[in-house]
Amino acid sequence: METSAQVIPITPAQPRQPQWSELVRDDRVHGSLYTDPVIYQAELEKIWFRTWVYVGHESEVPQANDYVMKSIGPEPVIMTRDKSGTIHLLHNRCPHRGNRVCMTEQGSARSFTCPYHGWTFANDGSLKGYPFPSGYEGVDRTTLGLGKVARLGNYRGFIFASMAAEGPTLEQHLGAAMGAIDALCETSPEGQVEITAGFLKHKVKANWKFLVENETDGYHPSFVHASIFEVAQSGIGTLYSSDSEAVSRDFGNGHTENDLRPEFRKRGVPMGWFGTTAEKLPEYAAKMNAAYGEEKARKIMIDGTPHIMIYPNLFIAEIQIFVIQPLAVNETVQHVTALQFKGAPDLNRRMRQQTMGSVGPAGFLLADDAEMYERTQMGVQMRSPEWLYLGRGKHRERLDENGFRVGDATDETPSRGIWRHYRSLVEAA
Repeated sequence: METSAQVIPITPAQPRQPQWSELVRDDRVHGSLYTDPVIYQAELEKIWFRTWVYVGHESEVPQANDYVMKSIGPEPVIMTRDKSGTIHLLHNRCPHRGNRVCMTEQGSARSFTCPYHGWTFANDGSLKGYPFPSGYEGVDRTTLGLGKVARLGNYRGFIFASMAAEGPTLEQHLGAAMGAIDALCETSPEGQVEITAGFLKHKVKANWKFLVENETDGYHPSFVHASIFEVAQSGIGTLYSSDSEAVSRDFGNGHTENDLRPEFRKRGVPMGWFGTTAEKLPEYAAKMNAAYGEEKARKIMIDGTPHIMIYPNLFIAEIQIFVIQPLAVNETVQHVTALQFKGAPDLNRRMRQQTMGSVGPAGFLLADDAEMYERTQMGVQMRSPEWLYLGRGKHRERLDENGFRVGDATDETPSRGIWRHYRSLVEAA
């Protein structure tokens, strides 16, 4: 007698949930945090698509109808300035069939037309029209515009975005990092930064978190960059020596810095942070004195610009900014450009030249770092040892006058701060 086969239902496997407390400890992190695709996807959802992320600068769209392609993590967005001057962040996805509506890096356009079926959108994202409209009778066109990033914030021209409709304000997220942006803007005699020099893109086969940690790691420069420091005779290497009076700092919220001002103040040379003197930039020095008065201008020109990593993706590196973009668990792009200060053409020219020499296609510094990123990514794929140790200087951490944790110049105080904030984000419901 023929019997029917028993049908056993298959229950879909549940996604494995990372046990964050087992992966992130006070002085070490597990290597799988840099290699596990499941962890990477969790980071996109809980960090990149939830917290505030730096997108661009208002000077990149100076005129009405200007636009520039940007990103939030791996997701492309269009930053536009409409005819009234308002800046928008639009998802580059047609609501009809999902095609990209913009493929050009930057330009000027009152509207964007999808190449697939001809739907056209204004540069504020609203739907202007579609071909053969009789097929859409009764459709509410106001619901079919380009998607907008949930929240947009502007601090002194720096545009940040959050894909989460609710959460901390931009000011709450930035916290003390706002002071670093203020100090950066004060380097201009007109109080404004401009991002107008154009970006270079560097792709590395490494996890994005290696880059974030490295930006304020004061332990590596004396070794990784020893050759360029020696050839250039810049004196930068001594800023990161065991005898340096500079400090590493954890601002909270993942923001960290190498504060080099104690060394610059000890030397007391205006523009010494830039490897020159005020006498060699007379036009700039005169404008700074006129703008701020000689005493304040001298202090600004001695202190120099910040060396700060604003979590999760904006690195202000004295003479340039880096914007970190994760593409995959083991692939990251660094977008880098020279800082430009409004009203300072003589300084700006030298900023561009030094940026090309350090991080350009034939530059020295970035090539050194990129090699380290990729070697480290290969290393953490090996099974043993499983953990990366981040305990340097833990025993001598202290609080500064503002209550922030600081360590010596070469201590891993920044990395520990980054990982504390990381864990608070990924463990959030």
